[in-house]
Amino acid sequence: MGEKSVAKVILPEPTLRRLPWYLAYVRLQQAHGVEYVSSTQIAKEINVDASQIAKDLSFLNIRGKTRIGYEVESLVAELADFLGFGVEHKAFMIGVGSLGSALIQDQGLLQYGLNIVAGFDIDPTVIGRSIRGVPVYSMDELGVKQKELDTEIGVLAVPVEFAQDATDTMIACGLQAIWNFTPFRIKASSDIVIQNTSIYAHLAVMYNRLDERHRLLK
Repeated sequence: MGEKSVAKVILPEPTLRRLPWYLAYVRLQQAHGVEYVSSTQIAKEINVDASQIAKDLSFLNIRGKTRIGYEVESLVAELADFLGFGVEHKAFMIGVGSLGSALIQDQGLLQYGLNIVAGFDIDPTVIGRSIRGVPVYSMDELGVKQKELDTEIGVLAVPVEFAQDATDTMIACGLQAIWNFTPFRIKASSDIVIQNTSIYAHLAVMYNRLDERHRLLK
């Protein structure tokens, strides 16, 4: 269905954000024993135009069969492979407060290739403990553990006032990608991969849309 070389394709970000939606849907179909699925079927479930789905998959050289659709098992394998979900990516959890602890305990992340192998904090009451078998170390040990565990990714969930300092420490210790859960826009050189996922920003959008709905209903 596709060529392995597509893993090197740089996709438009909107397309890249939609691919996990397709994967989640076809995995459900796979679990129910469905052999083929069409872009029209996918479109009905995830509210994306069928033509857009076909275009997105064509970036990966994935094309369905006329009047049959996409082979589910093959589509699952190719999407998971392209997205990197089938390969383990070791990560450090920076900040093990309520959010950091919850992320460590989220076993679902493993299904998407993210394995949090250690947590780091400055709070002496949590240092030395473990969360679901994941040890928590002092931030002072970050550099040593990075070399020991050969980890590239840092998941950032510290209080906002510590966000940039923690970022600088991570970069100095050799981490190359940061998944930022703080509302602070951290700064780093262009060779560092940063993905901002502020739950507070999404809350603001939701509240705004909810207020708009209330106004329309008055």
